[in-house]
Amino acid sequence: MARCVDIDLPGPIIELGPGTGPVTQALLQRGIAPERLILVEYDPAFCRLLERRFPGVRVVQGDAYNLGETLAGVIEEPVCAVVSSLPLLNKPEADRLALLTDAFGMLDPAGVFVQFTYGMMSPIPKRMAGAAAPAFSAQASQPVWLNLPPARVWCYRPSLDDILVKRDGAGRILGSIKERTGRVKDEILDTCDRIETELRLARDRMRMDIEGRAARVRSDRHVRPALELLRRIGEQRRARR
Repeated sequence: MARCVDIDLPGPIIELGPGTGPVTQALLQRGIAPERLILVEYDPAFCRLLERRFPGVRVVQGDAYNLGETLAGVIEEPVCAVVSSLPLLNKPEADRLALLTDAFGMLDPAGVFVQFTYGMMSPIPKRMAGAAAPAFSAQASQPVWLNLPPARVWCYRPSLDDILVKRDGAGRILGSIKERTGRVKDEILDTCDRIETELRLARDRMRMDIEGRAARVRSDRHVRPALELLRRIGEQRRARR
């Protein structure tokens, strides 16, 4: 779950249902600064435990299925990721879709909603009769068969088309995409320049090595008469033509 988070993307990271903190610990070990983590936990006893275990991490006691109200006044910038260990399959599908909709409303365009679940199927349905489902793409990890029951990690991202129709955020989204594309282009150009330089140096080293070997052969007193003989034979053949 922690590896699904792009730690280079700015913004806070929200963890839903942290419990005693195993995923929190993994996020911190991944290199995420404690002040970037916002833990939403319903159980007050777990909240106190998390505050003792992880100094510097912000713990919010509240209902993750009412995320907008729970985090009102807490989130002031786009969120990098939402990492959830909530037992979604225990909730009606409408509640799951509402949670994803709330999370997408806080996410950076390049952000991700990460969900741990048991079973092979996505815990968040693509479509549901009578419910407005956000447009999203979903990617699942390989099943962890040694876990009983088997477990998977799902990564949900907002559909780009769905994001771009929101005009207020379109400029920021396009700017973010342009910036990332520019960085990738620069990295590709730098790599091409480095490869070209290495090839040129390799060619020069090879040419110098061949020239050095040829010079040593020409100067060898045993080889020199043979080379002279070959030169004369060549001249005689050209003369006969």
